[in-house]
Amino acid sequence: MGVEKYKDEFEFRMHEETLYEPFKWSGSRLVFVNSMSDLFHEKATLEFIKKVFKVMRETPQHTYQLLTKRPERVLEFNNELDWQNNIWMGTSVERDDVKHRIDLLRKCDAKVKFLSIEPLIGRIKNIDLTGIDWVIVGGESGPGARPLKKEWVTEIKSACDQSGVPFFFKQWGKPEFNVDDADPTKSKDHPHYAKGGCMLDGEIYREMPV
Repeated sequence: MGVEKYKDEFEFRMHEETLYEPFKWSGSRLVFVNSMSDLFHEKATLEFIKKVFKVMRETPQHTYQLLTKRPERVLEFNNELDWQNNIWMGTSVERDDVKHRIDLLRKCDAKVKFLSIEPLIGRIKNIDLTGIDWVIVGGESGPGARPLKKEWVTEIKSACDQSGVPFFFKQWGKPEFNVDDADPTKSKDHPHYAKGGCMLDGEIYREMPV
């Protein structure tokens, strides 16, 4: 649904012609809205955002995941939006100096609030998960990927355990970041294959908020 080019130097567009595709889908789906963009980009109008929310509201059989690096805009429009149960709102928290985004996210009226700590590129100290319903953690992949340290992951996992927040570990990113040389999920033949593997202390964590 409405797509914006991910890098700011690209042309910004709101593709209204794609808005109504969810009405055509059979069954129910878990939908990552604008996976390569941000619905709350500075150039996205409130009018357009409300159109996206209207479609999500009118297709309650689907669950929609929204992710932003701009939770301040979510709060700006919060009272103008209808936060139904099938609309999940998340923010990216990849390092400690953007941890303030969590405080902004928890103030919005989304019924499910989540953190995408991916790629995790540095330690996040004393993370407060009050009001947060789900945490996703993952390492960076591809050329020039920055390392992921196990202690960064386990510190967040411990915070989730203490707060009773579901924890989803997506991937290590690269095999060399994975401290477990025997992790079978490094193999593309494994049913839970992920880039670099996805086991943490011999376990696969794929917990969900509902």
